[in-house]
Amino acid sequence: MSTKTFITDNFLLENKYAEELYYQYAKNQPIIDYHNHLPPAQIEADTQFENISRVWLNGDHYKWRAMRTLGVNEKYITGDASDQEKFEAWGKTVPHTLRNPLYHWTHLELKRYFGIDELLNENNASTIYKNVNAQLQQQENSCRGLLKQMNVETLCTTEDPTDDLKHHQSIKQQNIGIKVSTAFRPDKSILIDAEGYTDYLKELGKVAEVDIQSFQDLKDALQKRIEYFDENGCKLCDHGLSSLSYIEFTEAEINAIFKNKLSGKEISATDAEKFKTAILLFLSETYHQFGWVQQFHLGALRNNNKRMLAQLGPDTGWDSIGDYSQAEKLSRFLNTLDGKDKLTKTILYNLNPADNEVFATMIGNFNDGSVKGKVQWGSGWWFLDQKDGMEKQMNALSNMGLISCFIGMLTDSRSFLSFPRHEYFRRVLCNLFGKEMASGELPQDMDLVGSTIANICYGNAKDYFKF
Repeated sequence: MSTKTFITDNFLLENKYAEELYYQYAKNQPIIDYHNHLPPAQIEADTQFENISRVWLNGDHYKWRAMRTLGVNEKYITGDASDQEKFEAWGKTVPHTLRNPLYHWTHLELKRYFGIDELLNENNASTIYKNVNAQLQQQENSCRGLLKQMNVETLCTTEDPTDDLKHHQSIKQQNIGIKVSTAFRPDKSILIDAEGYTDYLKELGKVAEVDIQSFQDLKDALQKRIEYFDENGCKLCDHGLSSLSYIEFTEAEINAIFKNKLSGKEISATDAEKFKTAILLFLSETYHQFGWVQQFHLGALRNNNKRMLAQLGPDTGWDSIGDYSQAEKLSRFLNTLDGKDKLTKTILYNLNPADNEVFATMIGNFNDGSVKGKVQWGSGWWFLDQKDGMEKQMNALSNMGLISCFIGMLTDSRSFLSFPRHEYFRRVLCNLFGKEMASGELPQDMDLVGSTIANICYGNAKDYFKF
């Protein structure tokens, strides 16, 4: 049985046009990773990871779900097994991930960072574990070193409004050669029907130095935190919601709903939606004031397994695709902002692939000629962040919009080893165009097509975000 990897020079590139597009126009473009969940404290400290499990398995719910599906005991996933035992459990799992993107990502990451040209399995897991651990002790494989190896120019982490951004401030002072920015993520202030909401308001009020006793107080606190984030170089925000809310409301209604919540009264589903509509419109208008880019990740059905949620907490592998109705409320929300001339640059992400054409056409409703690609449909997200999902997203965008204006890939990852996903995306992108050049569907004009590829990989994001 062969143990050689299949990650060859022409991996995913099916013809000479795809290869030339990739090597001449895509491969060497810097990376702007405008949305991820990397811990800035580790970038500040330039953490040197003790072993591969700490950087590769910790927090990776993609791998955890695969291991659970195979029947691996939770002890070897999030439990008290040793780091080596957990890695070996993953090594045993990998051969069973054929046709899952994990199989591609695993071997691409091992090869790019550590030069390992083998198929990971239970027989060589122990040897690879020791090999990689030795390499991780080299300075070039510190947190910053791993980022620099992948030619990362700019990355953007995700922080709650209560964050003091001290790690970002320190990173900026150290001038590490990579721009590390942040995105404002105020979901906890929006989800009035979530457990612990009033406790969160106390935390937010303390940081903002506002005694939050009214809806206006909440807006004042959020405004102050937006100003603080802006002063610290923030240029974008992010929201992770099942769907955008939109129900007509009056200010009097919102004030009453908020006071009822503070007094401990139950909030009806309709009142919760009215409140979310009001606070989201306020936030979006404020983002417009500061010239930020707003992102909406829509469609996740979270925390399905309550038993395991109680044991392990959120973001540990118990989320899936929801079938929420998106189009009408999304349209009304964007239209309200546009009607006030307060719609800022916007990126929409869908988790349900059934919504692809909805999102592909929705963005065209609000691209008003003021900015190139003002409203974007984001790259395949989460469960759709794989070859098939990327191709479907780019095909729908091509058919119903302008892929030439697309701002391209992001990792949305918690791992410092995830950046070869940009290479993966670029190979898929170049192959998509290369096949149509070969078939005659696109002109065999390498300058024309190549410039489009370069812009999707780097240029469009550079112009859009202006980091």
